[in-house]
Amino acid sequence: MKTFLAVDLGASSGRVMAGRFDGKTLALEEVHRFDNPGVELPGGSFWDIVGLFRAVTEGLRLAVARYGEEVASIGIDSWGCDFALLSEDGRLLGLPHQYRDSRHLGMAAEMARRIPPPQAYASTGLVDNFYNSSVHLLAESLRASPMLAQAARLLFIPDLLAYWLTGQQAVERSVASTSQLFNPRSADWAWDIIDALGLPRRIFGPVVPSGSLLGPLAGAAASSIGRPVPVVSTASHDTAAAVAGIPLTAENNLWLSSGTWSIMGLEIPEPITTAEAAAAGFCNELGVGGTTRLLKNIAGLWLIQECRRHWNLSGEAQDFAQLAELARQAEPFFAFIDPDDALFATPGDMPEKIRRFCQRTGQRIPASQGEVLRVATDSLALKYRFVYANFCRVSGRTFARLHVGGGGIQNAMLTQATADALGIEVVAGPVEATSCGNIITQMVATGAIADFAAGRSLLEDSFDFSVYQPHDHPRWTEAYASFLSVTAP
Repeated sequence: MKTFLAVDLGASSGRVMAGRFDGKTLALEEVHRFDNPGVELPGGSFWDIVGLFRAVTEGLRLAVARYGEEVASIGIDSWGCDFALLSEDGRLLGLPHQYRDSRHLGMAAEMARRIPPPQAYASTGLVDNFYNSSVHLLAESLRASPMLAQAARLLFIPDLLAYWLTGQQAVERSVASTSQLFNPRSADWAWDIIDALGLPRRIFGPVVPSGSLLGPLAGAAASSIGRPVPVVSTASHDTAAAVAGIPLTAENNLWLSSGTWSIMGLEIPEPITTAEAAAAGFCNELGVGGTTRLLKNIAGLWLIQECRRHWNLSGEAQDFAQLAELARQAEPFFAFIDPDDALFATPGDMPEKIRRFCQRTGQRIPASQGEVLRVATDSLALKYRFVYANFCRVSGRTFARLHVGGGGIQNAMLTQATADALGIEVVAGPVEATSCGNIITQMVATGAIADFAAGRSLLEDSFDFSVYQPHDHPRWTEAYASFLSVTAP
């Protein structure tokens, strides 16, 4: 039996998953789970990248101890955009900032002054977002950052960890395409954008496709983990991995990755960088097998997670299943929020922020926990409908099915609400879509399976999928009109 190790890193936690392949089906086993808390320091919000690397290597050590010679390869995926700067001799120049760090404030306007937004979109396929690497690097440039002045290479989070494991510096294509510094058509850096922002060209090094073999574990990493396992530069951006791990077809290529962020999109062969796509806020990011993901980020389960965090801190601890039941029991459609309103973008008292939005828009203010959660859940499903309508308009297509993967599908109420709001069938699975996509990309790279299509067929044969049919769609259509009335710009 061959075993492939997926290091799957999120903005709050990470884990090492083992994909066990017996030649016919794939089974997943969790080996190690760990927290990934950010840290507030003088100078901003940072990632504890050294602690994260320690947790990753410990998970890999445990996996190699458990599976021994069966371990065929390792791949790392993480959230996009955040980066580290390295010196000429490969030393880390300071902790990486978090994408929610306030240094981005005012940078979008400065970038627009230097580069007309239509040019930036044509070059990179991305619209302006506070988390784009472009605006964070521009902030470093404007403050004459000593780290940027000394830097010889930029690596994104999964690239940095892979470098520490193997000694090989390379940027993987899917994560590079999240930066607003990469051209998805040429599959090379967007040099016009880099130059206009005054960034040093020298830091932007070689870019490799998803599924490139970097080399074996080396040095101290090989010694601590136990043997020189090959490391694959897999689908290193977690959304690219998640979409790879959802069994789409050319006819049914509408997908939703449901987690802290909800990301809806189409898997297409070429970027779409029309003015209409830009106006809809659609981004073009690269995936495995030469695909493009035309997508829109949506706030997602962040709203519910932040509510739970606030209530836990207040001594009202409940798990997500209990919160979902409270939402189910509450009255539907009495108030709505825009999940993507700037009010909700930062951590804080999320229940109070939801109430504040309702008060500001002249709606009934939710009182109980269940009412707050019902407003968040209904609004999120209706936001999906808004984005879905834009995909139909921009693509000129209609869709019979939405494929949803990721941990968010465990919220059955939200998944059913998504089917109800869109009025189409929702196929949910796998829950571990990101790890699945990471693993099948490794399997192709190491020759364990023939190609990416075979990997998706393997996933269909290996995991259970749930199908949600739409109900009460006319009532959701009425609610959608009310949602638009309070969320329109």
